[in-house]
Amino acid sequence: MNGPTVAVRGAHHAWPRAALALVLVALCGVTACGSGRPQQVVHVLGSWTGEGPGGGEQAGFLAVVAPFEQRTGIKVVYEGSRDADSVLTDRLAAGNAPDLAVLSSPGKLAQYALAGQLTPLDGAVSLPGLAEQYDPSWLQLGSVQGKQYAVVVKASLKSLLWYSPKALAAHAWRPPASWEELTALDRRIAATGTSPWCVGLADSTASGWPGTDWLEDIVLAQSGPDFYDRWTAGTLPWSSPQIRRAWQTWADVVGTAGMVRGGPRGMLLSDFATVGEPMFTTAPGCYFDHEASFITDDYLKDGPLIEAGRDFDFVPFPQLDPAFGGAREVGADLLAMVRPTAAARQLIAYLSTPEAQSVWVRHGGALSPNRLVGPSSYPDDLSARLGKLLAGASTVRFDASDQMPAAMQSAFSSAVLSYVADPSRLDALLADLDRVRATAYG
Repeated sequence: MNGPTVAVRGAHHAWPRAALALVLVALCGVTACGSGRPQQVVHVLGSWTGEGPGGGEQAGFLAVVAPFEQRTGIKVVYEGSRDADSVLTDRLAAGNAPDLAVLSSPGKLAQYALAGQLTPLDGAVSLPGLAEQYDPSWLQLGSVQGKQYAVVVKASLKSLLWYSPKALAAHAWRPPASWEELTALDRRIAATGTSPWCVGLADSTASGWPGTDWLEDIVLAQSGPDFYDRWTAGTLPWSSPQIRRAWQTWADVVGTAGMVRGGPRGMLLSDFATVGEPMFTTAPGCYFDHEASFITDDYLKDGPLIEAGRDFDFVPFPQLDPAFGGAREVGADLLAMVRPTAAARQLIAYLSTPEAQSVWVRHGGALSPNRLVGPSSYPDDLSARLGKLLAGASTVRFDASDQMPAAMQSAFSSAVLSYVADPSRLDALLADLDRVRATAYG
């Protein structure tokens, strides 16, 4: 069943003319602003809804498009749904497709592009210009068979370890930079009688995925992007030494007594969004939480006295092999063109600019991989450091499970839950995953 949808249009906000002069004056010229012609409309379908502080991601998008509407006279009609992929499939089948659509993964992008349902962007954006602003790894996420079909308009960083600076400082402990430092500090913390980790694998829609993020980070940091890509594509068996070793490495945390608050039962029943709350208590109930950059909104919900940088901070996922120390796992929203109207081309060109990206990140809760979006665009120091880490990554790889076929993705999440309940079943679980792999990739 499709998720709820809402059709909205951005409110108009003031915007410095100098910041957008080159882009928006050109757009206005194309559309003959104030000429009395019939107003052009761009229909956008996305996964951003009004849930969350300040109107959520939807409010952020409306703030981004407001200056575009003001200067071009083009009206942006946005429809948000948490199940945007399914809504798009239905709309395409009914012949009622939006002009632009936000896709959840490179796999979905390839599916629609190869079916001839998307239009390449070479007629809408300057590809050399994109290459100057984005690392090749980011452009590759929106590329299918050598053609650029999408741009990343919003990103998240997954390769992070969150901690309480106050809690560590009370013991003169430093956040770990390597897996060896992490395991040593874990043992030291556990010896005090407090579990070092809070781990939550429950989610109301798809439990287990927080554990897949763990394993993806480990594979990328331990075996590198080539093995990561082969595993994601289904050409590397789950029973291979590289993937088996990743599960065994994760057992340093989830398979070792005293390391996780609440033990296996706590991991299986705790919601990922709230599991880190014990880090903020006067006597910490845990010290570390592995989450993506979007978790900051959930941390701030814990109370008005919770402050970024003081009560929670981050370090990159601990290094496992120095050769892959700059590789990061990411999530991203990919904007693609379904109906190549003139207005749609103008909007997607605008949304890929550093000016538009700066509005996104200033609103909060979003990161930009655009090199020209500087630290001053972010609302606080912590967000600026996250943005710098994201844009400066030597290699980025999209969430592996989100690129796997649905059957494989589901089996992976289920295996995570089974492994946490009983790590001794690893061989059987990997064999089961290989059986799914044999058929899921077609």
